[in-house]
Amino acid sequence: MEEPLYAVYGANGMGRQVMPLARAQVARYGVSPDRLVFIDDNPALSHVNGHPVLRYEEFLSRDASRHFAATAVADSKAREKIAGRYADDGIEPWTVTASNSIVMDDVQLGKGAILSVFVTLTSNIRIGDYFHANHYSHVAHDCIIGDYVTFAPGVRCNGNVIVEDHVFAGTGALIRQGRQGKPLVIGAGAVIGMGAVVTKNVPPGTTVAGNPAKPLQKQ
Repeated sequence: MEEPLYAVYGANGMGRQVMPLARAQVARYGVSPDRLVFIDDNPALSHVNGHPVLRYEEFLSRDASRHFAATAVADSKAREKIAGRYADDGIEPWTVTASNSIVMDDVQLGKGAILSVFVTLTSNIRIGDYFHANHYSHVAHDCIIGDYVTFAPGVRCNGNVIVEDHVFAGTGALIRQGRQGKPLVIGAGAVIGMGAVVTKNVPPGTTVAGNPAKPLQKQ
């Protein structure tokens, strides 16, 4: 029987960052590196960083005992659509974690996550599906994070914070600690700008920036 086939969905910037982590992970599984590929909907090259680039249909058609894919696509709505394709086609969401990421006590991590280098998840944390934590991001105690949330590099999410579905936090964003029984809440679909310091709740669908973070005015 063929070995499993593993893929990183997305052969552009983020996918190229995730691939070395994926390569190290399949090596820990004892799987040959030639069983690891990129998936890309519109491939510009046949190979990227030593791995074949396949269209989605090509990946599905390759002989394998099981098909696994990590979704290295920054846009959360696109990730959600891709997750639906996986469910329809029997592809198993694959969580890729850097070997130097740190996961402490009582952390529940949903399917299809990507934890990049030097990510820290401390204790008593609940995280939904398809979470992206780019390098040096940090989630502290007693946080609840929804589905399809994206943390860019260096995001600091302090304790007792609720981050709802499809939130994007830009590079270096800092989210102030909430209180037990009264968490700070980042509403669904909100965007936190690069370097923003969030000191109070952010309504759903709102973009905030600055220190302290305030809603951006529509032009």
